[in-house]
Amino acid sequence: MPNSTYTADDIHVLTGLEGVRKRPAMYIGSTNTAGLHHLVWEVVDNAVDEALSGFGSVITITIHKDGSLSVLDEGRGIPTGINKETGKSALELVFTVLHAGGKFNNAVYKSSAGLHGVGASVTNALSTWLDVIVYREGKIHHMRFSNGGEIETPLEVIGNTKKHGTLVTFYPDNRIFSTTEFKWDTIATRLQESAFLMRGVKFVLIDERINKSTEFCYERGIVEYVEHMNKDKNPLSPVMDFNDIDSETGISIEIAMQFCYEDYNETTFSYANGARTRDGGTHESGFKTGLTRAINDFAENNKILKGKKLEGNDIREGLTSVISLKVPEKILEFEGQTKGKLGTPQALTVVSNFIYNKLIYFLTENKEVAINIIKKCVDSQNARLAARKAKDEARSVKKKKEEIILSDKLTPAQSKDYEKNELFIVEGDSAGGSARKGRDRIHQAILPLRGKPLNTDSITVDKMMKNEEIATIINTIGAGYGQAFNINDIHYGKVIIMTDADTDGAHIQTLLLTFFYHYMRPLITTGHVYIAVPPLYRVAKEVNHKMIQEYAWDDIGLEMAKKKVGAGCKISRYKGLGEMDAVQLKETTMDPKTRLLIRVNIEDPFLVDKRVSVLMGKDSSLRREWVEENVNFKEVDSFIEEVK
Repeated sequence: MPNSTYTADDIHVLTGLEGVRKRPAMYIGSTNTAGLHHLVWEVVDNAVDEALSGFGSVITITIHKDGSLSVLDEGRGIPTGINKETGKSALELVFTVLHAGGKFNNAVYKSSAGLHGVGASVTNALSTWLDVIVYREGKIHHMRFSNGGEIETPLEVIGNTKKHGTLVTFYPDNRIFSTTEFKWDTIATRLQESAFLMRGVKFVLIDERINKSTEFCYERGIVEYVEHMNKDKNPLSPVMDFNDIDSETGISIEIAMQFCYEDYNETTFSYANGARTRDGGTHESGFKTGLTRAINDFAENNKILKGKKLEGNDIREGLTSVISLKVPEKILEFEGQTKGKLGTPQALTVVSNFIYNKLIYFLTENKEVAINIIKKCVDSQNARLAARKAKDEARSVKKKKEEIILSDKLTPAQSKDYEKNELFIVEGDSAGGSARKGRDRIHQAILPLRGKPLNTDSITVDKMMKNEEIATIINTIGAGYGQAFNINDIHYGKVIIMTDADTDGAHIQTLLLTFFYHYMRPLITTGHVYIAVPPLYRVAKEVNHKMIQEYAWDDIGLEMAKKKVGAGCKISRYKGLGEMDAVQLKETTMDPKTRLLIRVNIEDPFLVDKRVSVLMGKDSSLRREWVEENVNFKEVDSFIEEVK
């Protein structure tokens, strides 16, 4: 019986940082590796805010041998005096009280990313220990916390100095996080991104675990950011760099952008006060509106389009742009603590007018570039309209013979309720046969692959479309590809990649994801792409002529399965999907009630673009360097031996 009493004594008040430790995901998103690194970003953001305000030009991040991490800046140093309101030192307040900080005072920070004032305290709350050294007013101040924010060493002066700044060192709590291992590549990518946004500020990363260090510093800022993103592309225009401060709102705007040939995607990275706005916001909306208006008005004024109008999607095809705003704190609005979307209303009009005026002037002064840009936009529009026309005709006219051959591989779902339908892209005919027998015929379709798909990162579209596997996938999903891809036309609510749990299977997954990333990116960003996770083990034994069995997806699960089945059990290690019969494949990997799926998403577009470029691009030296830095070959050898 549930407890029917509910009194005043049942109301619990979490004081200090208890709430953060109780519900960490509310503050950092998760307790996996992404949440772990969020602790780093919170401390780094404080150092960045000092640099944004003109204090200090070097920020040093060090991963120590014991697994802790430190951030050192050259700012003013966190104040150490006594706060009159509370009677506590300002340093203690910053690290132990939520919503305490200098970000709420316009005189201290005119613009900053740390709007909510919870960063340093959250990092402290989720750490086994945190140590702070402040270099300020000729003194070295020290304070240490442990066990999630409890004061271990009260504020003390430990020496004299001529330096200024703050050094924060912390060790994440392994009782909260699934892993406490900081990743070099994740941190390096984030620091490089920050360096692009802050001209002349040097970010130093040191990893004492592997005796490695690197520096990021860009004197031309986001211009070099765009050049970096487009280094393997064919530029149509130079990198255009526009910047100014709006006198009425005080919003500082900088936009760098470049058009490229043979690129079907729009790549836009937007920031507000150094914080990535992954979900866009008013500044992105303003940019798109002003860009579309400028291109159309220029074309009309110069009689290039003869009465036609270009749509925004056609204009932005092949465009890489970086939008960076510094917004005064008094009008800065983010949606949520993770600052994923800018909500400042003034930014919409300010950015729209800004890019319109700057781009009109650039196009007027660079007529040849302007004509080439508009020609590409028209080509994009024509291609989109032609693809739409062809699709409409295909719906009303009998399919061509070659189209019928493509669809022969597909075992379709019976339902026309596309949102509920699932497409399984399966490795090999053997597994495809089991999947056909084990599927839900109403809502599940099976498309087996014969061999590996092409790497679409480094081939032409013509060559890609001659590949039977890729052409079949495009035809099956039914929404086109590239600029003509329309997410509203997809035939499946879920596209599920189902491959063997080995290196070949992982390679096929990577090749398919590369294709989706380049030519059907909305399929990923809207959450329609999944990876099936088949079990690694089957534990079984016969008892009284009846088979008892359990499945396991990892070694921990294996031990649990062995205990559940009991002594005398037989363990089977699956090397491929083809080793499972239809019933086993259904109940472990395909049945929505019992299966395990991984949804593919893009958390960090800059990191994803960089990773795809390195791992799937033409430069094998970059790939080799990444593999040597990130792959533990001892674990790989162990895995290969286990599979054998």
